[in-house]
Amino acid sequence: MNPSYVELNENLQKIIKASPLQKVTHPLLDEYGLKLSVKRDDLLHPDISGNKWRKLKFNLLAARSQEVNHIISFGGAFSNHIHALAAAGFHLGFKTTGIIRGESSYASNPTLNQAQAWGMELEFVSRIEYRRRNDSDYLLSLKERFPNALIVPEGGSNQTALPGVMESVQEMQQQSTCAIDHIITATGSGGTLAGLIAGSSKTGLNCKVTGVAVLKKADYLNQQIEILLQQNNVTNAPEWRLQTRFHQGGYAKVNKELALFCQQFSLQTGIPIEPIYTGKMFYALFELVEQGHFKKGEHIIALHTGGLQGINGLQTRNLF
Repeated sequence: MNPSYVELNENLQKIIKASPLQKVTHPLLDEYGLKLSVKRDDLLHPDISGNKWRKLKFNLLAARSQEVNHIISFGGAFSNHIHALAAAGFHLGFKTTGIIRGESSYASNPTLNQAQAWGMELEFVSRIEYRRRNDSDYLLSLKERFPNALIVPEGGSNQTALPGVMESVQEMQQQSTCAIDHIITATGSGGTLAGLIAGSSKTGLNCKVTGVAVLKKADYLNQQIEILLQQNNVTNAPEWRLQTRFHQGGYAKVNKELALFCQQFSLQTGIPIEPIYTGKMFYALFELVEQGHFKKGEHIIALHTGGLQGINGLQTRNLF
């Protein structure tokens, strides 16, 4: 086996441990007789945390096994994925390039400023060009420009990403002191939800898996998730569903009700959340509780997907 791969794997095991599973109490849960635990992936690492790290892990290991030390990926101006990739590159010795949707003036925002401080090179493209990020001819042109680089899709959601998310399911089973009836997560590009489904299948966990879409018109993600499951040979998937009605107006849209919910949730539970991903997920969870979606006595695990760095960008725009 490639010595550099072994070294990276050993280094990862030293700096990133299993995230804790935290029990949560709340009057609404008591009213409906439900148990809630939060898988605190926001605590995996100070810089490279949450589902973005879960999806990056095996992509980085694959790159290192092929002696590739340059990672290229895509994101918006406040992308959690870009932030995590830059941090991973800094801490683990990879060159990173971010292809960013929008104008170069965005480089001064908190997310991209930190990414550059970690050594990431930024390349800004028009929104028209950015829409081609999944086109085969566009990706081929990138490979011709960067022949010795690994190109990771926006959000990190590809076939290689799923095993990292599947590890979180194994940890949940080891850490939980009672049966797991439901797992719920925020969903942007579909990789995390697919990984939770695959992980539940591979470990024989008999539970329902729910994704809360954070963007409008997200029904297309159902097909993306099915493709990822097929690529990872998941044939006996548990019951799962993508909830598409809790986007609160669309991606990165934050209204006063959602902002207030996030603030109150954090005060009540001591768990920090943000309104782009985790806030919408917990808001949807509580709505589903009130709608009788869960049976009395059931145990729900909510995956905290991190993304807290995004709060800085929201605050600079007076959105949170």
